[in-house]
Amino acid sequence: MRSIDELTTPAVMLDRVRMENNIRSMQTACDSAGVKLWPHIKTHKMVEVARRQLAAGAAGLTCAKLGEAEAMLPSGVKRLFIAHSLVDVRIAPRLAALADQLEELRVAATSVTQTEALVKVAAAAARPLKVMLAVDTGLGREGVRYADYAKRIAALVKASPYLTLAGIYTHEGQLYAAEPATQQARVDEVLDRLATVRDGVDPKLPLWPGCSVTAKLMAATGRVQVVRPGAYMFGDLSLAVTTKVMKRDDVAVHVLATVIDRPEPGLALIDAGSKVFSSDKTAQGVFAIDAEGRDIQVLRVNEEHGYLRGTDVDLLEVGDRLRFIPAHICPVINLTDHVTVIENDTVVDCWRVDARGRVD
Repeated sequence: MRSIDELTTPAVMLDRVRMENNIRSMQTACDSAGVKLWPHIKTHKMVEVARRQLAAGAAGLTCAKLGEAEAMLPSGVKRLFIAHSLVDVRIAPRLAALADQLEELRVAATSVTQTEALVKVAAAAARPLKVMLAVDTGLGREGVRYADYAKRIAALVKASPYLTLAGIYTHEGQLYAAEPATQQARVDEVLDRLATVRDGVDPKLPLWPGCSVTAKLMAATGRVQVVRPGAYMFGDLSLAVTTKVMKRDDVAVHVLATVIDRPEPGLALIDAGSKVFSSDKTAQGVFAIDAEGRDIQVLRVNEEHGYLRGTDVDLLEVGDRLRFIPAHICPVINLTDHVTVIENDTVVDCWRVDARGRVD
């Protein structure tokens, strides 16, 4: 047992109690609504976190890449959905090996041309795979826009002896920009668009939206069967400040950094830059804020430096240590080899980021 005062910085700290509370809160919301939870592990990338999600009641896990799925096997997961456009037949042996270790493996169909490639991958893997058809509901990324186009994909899937169409999914990531007061209306719009495409293919297919901003609202509508949030157990500025779907005091991951210089009035430098916070920032240009509520913001980053501005910056001295809430937690986790697990300012564990860099 060590105090966080003994840690060297920068350090990515995970509050275990807060994280477990967030996991329970999401699982309870899903259970109460009769909706299954397949959390997306692209945020945490850790077997230890996946184990806790599954133990709390998650029905399966969602991954961005095949490498992430492989890294999660030690969690004991039996059902996985790779929510990404698989097209390279060279991955077939890995896909087959993964399927052999699971009870259920789902893959994504995102367009006609991608599905044509997926059919070849599935044939090379020679394993039964469930297919989730992607629908673009406003993000402007992958996914079909119209029911007629979806029917062409469904026909390709049906013609394959290895593929079975099993659901409709979307990532409504555009709602990260939605004002809190408009979130319910935006959720309804997404579901209307999703259902329109689904009904044109097969009204019996389940709907699987996926976004931490909308997950609880989606579950409560009674119109979906699964939700796939990713960042909900950690939180960040997007969830706690921009969209306000969680409280600041519920954010479970902070970056601990040290003031290393005071070059001029109104400016302090810390030892955490883009290699810790990443280059992701809010629409207002903020990379991170002081977790204790002072007016101190990271408004610029170099690789090894963070630039602090705000009315409380001149109260800081070289050597001061601060906790920050990052703008976007996903790349922060992917940039570190491990997280320091704490409870009440005491270090209780260190968890490896098992799928760090697994972008293959």
